[in-house]
Order: sequence, then structure tokens, then C-alpha cells
Amino acid sequence: MKSFTVSPAARKAIAIGCMCSLSYLAVYVARNILSAVSPQMIADGSFSTESIGTLSSVYFITYAVGQLINGSVGDRIKAKYMISFGLALAGVFSIFFSLTAGNPSLSVVTYGMTGFFLSMIYGPMTKVVAENTEPIYATRCSLGYTFASFFGTPLAGVLAAVLVWQGVFRASSVMLLVMGAVCFAVFTLFEKKGIVTYGQYRKQKGQGSIKVLLRHRIVKFTLISILTGVVRTTVVFWLPTYLSQYLGFSTDAAALLFTVSTFVISSTAFVAVFVYERLKRNMDLTILLSFVTSSVFFTAVYLFRSPTVNIVCLILAILSSNCAASMLWSRYCPSLRDTGMVSGATGFLDFMSYMAASVSSRLFADAVTDIGWHNLILVWLALMLAGAAVTIPWKSKK
Repeated sequence: MKSFTVSPAARKAIAIGCMCSLSYLAVYVARNILSAVSPQMIADGSFSTESIGTLSSVYFITYAVGQLINGSVGDRIKAKYMISFGLALAGVFSIFFSLTAGNPSLSVVTYGMTGFFLSMIYGPMTKVVAENTEPIYATRCSLGYTFASFFGTPLAGVLAAVLVWQGVFRASSVMLLVMGAVCFAVFTLFEKKGIVTYGQYRKQKGQGSIKVLLRHRIVKFTLISILTGVVRTTVVFWLPTYLSQYLGFSTDAAALLFTVSTFVISSTAFVAVFVYERLKRNMDLTILLSFVTSSVFFTAVYLFRSPTVNIVCLILAILSSNCAASMLWSRYCPSLRDTGMVSGATGFLDFMSYMAASVSSRLFADAVTDIGWHNLILVWLALMLAGAAVTIPWKSKK
């Protein structure tokens, strides 16, 4: 009987992947708290629907701008410092935000700063994984913290179900502060043991960075980042409000359904890699199939008003769109390691994703009043059809 052994490369990838996944789980619990507790905040009169929309929009802007800045900085500064300090400082400002009810200006500033510091994590994290693990393990590590990002949403929902909204923000703050300290200590240990090293890949010389990225189809994946960003960020953000206002559930029921829904959606990473493997590791075909499937389910969301059918179809539509996002973040971004610009390129793509989310969050809040939830679903459908069109391998006639 053959003994099961784990190669040194696999052990190294597991160690880095686990640390990154836990850190990113804390990020996404914090990132999804406002969405999970917004029905509470509106119901107790602390904030209005419009002010929640403003907070989410400002957060997405600061997070997006932070991704652009910190992604570039992350190509120059050790991931240990970027990740640990980002987590800790976000925790500090999250505590401040929980104390700002009744002061709209201060709440916007503190919540915006939380978004900026959380943006210090993803680009450097992807870079350290891509540069310190073999390509096959880099993809799997990325899928690990992609799963963590999706799983953070239902965890935020659980906290919202058992605590008042101020307590949810404070609990998240403690999680961020603890993970910041743990991350610094663990990465210091990784450096001493040679598990993590820096600077082994440099920017390609002889051509501008833009030309290098253009060869790697950055324009196409920027469009994919924008389209999937609206669904995975903005549509999910407004999901509790959609459940209560459009489908008529109570605040508590909406919070519970949000938790269950996002728990199912958190399986996206595993669904994506399953489909990817079945399609012989064809990333482009996997993304195309994801957009087409999401379009079908959003069509069903528009056609069927029955709460049960509507919720199931909406979950499957979001999950399908997120499969395309998983390929972008878990397969495409790590593949850029030879360019020496993994952090910068990842930060740019995340910047575009969250700028789209920022604009759409504000527009969705207004659209609910102007055209209603039913017609807003058609907008979501149109985004997925656009994604399918972008992904189709069009060939020009010679």
C-alpha cells in the first residue's frame, strides 16, 4: 500500500494559502457588515436608505482608489507590512465608525478610511502567493482566499443575526486587530524559514508596463472585472434590502435569508474550479459559460415573482457570475507573476471593479425609487449579457 506524502512545494503552498485565506476572511467579514446590518440601521432610524447608499458608495470609492495606490505600492513593500498594518488600521477605524451614529459626515469619513486600509491586503497577498508557489498551487491558494471572500458574507450575516449593528462592527474590529497581529508574526516566521521571499520577479525590461499588460489581455479582463464587480459587490450588498422591500420579508427573515443565500454563494470557488477542470482548464470558456448561465438565471428572476423560486434563481445567477470572477482573480491574476506586476495589475483590476460597484451602488439606490426593483433586474441581466459578448472569442475576417 502506497503511503501518502505531501511534497515540500505543496506544504509551502498550504502554509501560505492558509494564512492568506484567514486574513482575507477577516477582510470580507468587515467588508460585508454594512450590507448585513443595513436593515437594522434603517429600522432603528440611525440611517436612511439614501445614507446607507452614500456610505456604501464612499466605501467602494476609497477601497477602489486604495487598490490602485496600494496595489502599486505592494510591488515595492513586503506583503507582511502591507497586510498586517492594513488589517489593524481598518480595525481601528471600524471601531470609530460604530460610534458615529447621528454624525453623517464623521460616519462617511471613518467608513471610507476603513475601506482604504482594507484595500492594502489583496494585491500584495496575490503577489506573495504567485511568487512563492508553483503555478498550479498559486491557483489553488487563490481559490482558497476567493472562497474566504465569499464565506465572509454569511459570517457577517450570522453576526448581524445575534448582535445589534454597533456590536457587529466592534466584533469585526476585534477580528481585524487580532488577524493583523497574527499575520505580522506568521509572515515574520515564514521569512526566517525561507517559505516567503521577495524580489525574485522583476518588471520586464525593454517595454513599457502597458505594452506588457496588453499582451496579457488586460483590456478584456478589465471589462470582466467591471461587470462581475457590480454583481458580486453591489447586487449582493443590496440583497437584504431586496428581500425585505421587493419580496416582502421581515427584517429578521431577510437577515436570515441573506446569511443562507451567501453561504450557498460561498461555494462559488469550488464550483468554478470544478467547471474549469471539466473544461480542460480552459479559462476563457469557463468565463463565457459563467456569464451565459448567469444571464439565464437573471431572466428567471425577472419572470418569476414567487419568493422561493425568485430567491433560488437569484442565488444561482450571482453564483454563476461569481464563477467568472473566480477565474479572473484565481487564475488570471496569478498568471501575471513573470511580469513582476502581480500586485499592481491586481490592484488596478480591483480598482476598476470597485469603482463600478461604487457608481452602481448609488445608481441602484436611486433606481429602486425611479424604476422599481422589477425593472432593475433587467439591468443586472444586461450586464451579464454584456459579459458574454466580451468573452466570446470574436475573430475578424481576413
